[in-house]
Amino acid sequence: MEIYNLLQEKINELDTSIKALRQTATDYAKAYKEYRIALAKELVRLKEQGIAATLTSDIARGNEEIAELKFKEITTEAIWKANQESINAIKLEIRILENQISREYGRGEYDGKI
Repeated sequence: MEIYNLLQEKINELDTSIKALRQTATDYAKAYKEYRIALAKELVRLKEQGIAATLTSDIARGNEEIAELKFKEITTEAIWKANQESINAIKLEIRILENQISREYGRGEYDGKI
């Protein structure tokens, strides 16, 4: 049955996507951690230099290294979120296929081939 094979492909695709999500979630967490640590160190450094507290945040975030780490954090977060959306889309496709199979069984259209 072609629709059953398609369902199995989607289930396999979902499994692969979930495994990929684990890695992208780890990458995102690591990027976030690196950014926050570097930002904190830069803020302390600026404070020690006597920069006004009201300016340190903007100055620190304008530091090239800090900005690059923030960029990495944002991009890894975007990939992580895209993977989540992909998983949700695959789940929806699976539900649609399961419903289609259920309708075909219910109408007696199933030809006995799996």
